[in-house]
Amino acid sequence: QVPLVESGGGSVQPGGSLRLSCAAPAGSSMNVMGWYRQAPGKQRDLVARMISGGSVDYADSVKGRFTISQDNDKNTVYLQMTSLKFEDTAVYYCNIEAAISTWTYAAWGQGIQVTVSS
Repeated sequence: QVPLVESGGGSVQPGGSLRLSCAAPAGSSMNVMGWYRQAPGKQRDLVARMISGGSVDYADSVKGRFTISQDNDKNTVYLQMTSLKFEDTAVYYCNIEAAISTWTYAAWGQGIQVTVSS
């Protein structure tokens, strides 16, 4: 099990911002990076997905508000969330497909709670 360490979640008022981080093991060459979320009683859905050097896709519900990015020097993927809404409340998971030398892996973060409430 490859450890991905998520951070940055918490509680925020509607209209606020949060930035989630997902750190991969040192030496990872990240190829596909994604953020997913799961609200209580619902399935896990894609929020944003990025292919390194390629395409970026967002769920319609977050377009224009969320931005996925990567910092290869820090082996970290970010999700910048702005103009947060009540319906953004969920547990957020990162997913990374990467390689360390000739070894490839796909892993999930542990999940981090984001709560939007007044």
